[in-house]
Amino acid sequence: MGLGFRKDGLRAAALLLATLLATGPACKSIKESAGLAVVPKSLRDVPAERLAFRFEPDAAEERLPERLRHDEPEEPAAAIRTAFETERPSDALIRTVVDPSGMRALALYGTSETDTDFRIDLYNTGGQFIRNVLPPDLTGVFPAEVAWSPDGSYILFSGVRTPTPQATPQDTAPAPPGLSPSPVGTPGALPEPTAAPLIPSTQTFRTEQVYVGDRDGYNLRPLTAREGLIYFKLAWSPDGRQVAALACKEDEWEAQRREGNPHAGRPRLLTLEGQERLLDDRETPVEPAWSPDGSKLATAFEYDMAVYDASGGAPTGAGLSLREPLRASSADYDARVFKKAEPKVTPKGADEPQPQPPRPPGEALLISLNPFVRLEWVEPETIYAQTAFVHIYKSGPEFRYPRWHVIHVSAQAAVLGRLRPRTDERSAPLSWTSKASPKSSNTSTARARGSTRPSRA
Repeated sequence: MGLGFRKDGLRAAALLLATLLATGPACKSIKESAGLAVVPKSLRDVPAERLAFRFEPDAAEERLPERLRHDEPEEPAAAIRTAFETERPSDALIRTVVDPSGMRALALYGTSETDTDFRIDLYNTGGQFIRNVLPPDLTGVFPAEVAWSPDGSYILFSGVRTPTPQATPQDTAPAPPGLSPSPVGTPGALPEPTAAPLIPSTQTFRTEQVYVGDRDGYNLRPLTAREGLIYFKLAWSPDGRQVAALACKEDEWEAQRREGNPHAGRPRLLTLEGQERLLDDRETPVEPAWSPDGSKLATAFEYDMAVYDASGGAPTGAGLSLREPLRASSADYDARVFKKAEPKVTPKGADEPQPQPPRPPGEALLISLNPFVRLEWVEPETIYAQTAFVHIYKSGPEFRYPRWHVIHVSAQAAVLGRLRPRTDERSAPLSWTSKASPKSSNTSTARARGSTRPSRA
């Protein structure tokens, strides 16, 4: 009797344990469906305001991606350079921009009428001229920013109205030749060009606006139409549907130029349909950096970094202040590299003393403590950020004390829905977020009176 009772008890205990084990996953599933916990599949699914950051100063050079370790000088396509030297000696080739397929290229060149601006022609990479791209009353500006879309469907550049339109080198443009291999038995044969209409005109502006055209150089149109603003630092989204840019007013541009500061503007997003979204009212010289999946965008404001959602019905933003960790790492860097914490005093009589970034009273001056100048979002969870001293003297730009840092991005360990974390919660030191202010009054340059535009160089 006692033995049977014990056996029945053991069976009941085993059954209860099996029931608990079976219902555990179900409880977890119910908990997740109720919005009490979530495991995002990728950072694309995490709003910017729900991101956490971890700052790692002074990344070793061997850990940097290859393109960050070696910024090789860009060389024009050899065949196009030869074509300019032999067929167009009066035009100065500035740059060639090859499309992703490697079959076509934009040739940027200066003439006696373009001053510091340039014109754009379309070539194939074999050196054959295809057509002029710009109408006579439009010139390109900022040659380093001319780009093809990632799929090669569009071209992108900043342009401005030509003060005194000049005739283009060719009044009629041949239709783009076919780029398929030559027929068998006719090596080197090229299709005969046919006459095409004159380059159609497009809307132009007194200040630099963003323009887009198709891969054949046709259908040229402005994406922006805000007279008085200067658009620059253009960057395609990975899917080619949006463009990030900076923009500032003419008087701000001139003030920055007079003070020798890198040109800074307010970051914004542009769609191919002409819509524009201001991301932040603070100015920055840092070109916006897209996340690899195109869902987010990062930029920096002096010693702070910000990340924004690039799409969605209610996009958010996150801010990360890095002044204090940068200062701590700079003190260590100066002690190791410069063997002391204070920089050399500028010799008396120096023509152009080196300006120093502003610092709170009582703080020691550190040589290597400089603002962010470049961001590269190389992997979904890794952003490389460069700090450096940049100033533009009369003799030319000065670039000193560059340092690369790493910012690791992850999802916050927070619940969703009604259990949203308090705004003062932080996941770890230096790992916090807050909504980026859309209406900050902080600016990095002084205002100046407007002036006419002789050149944006």
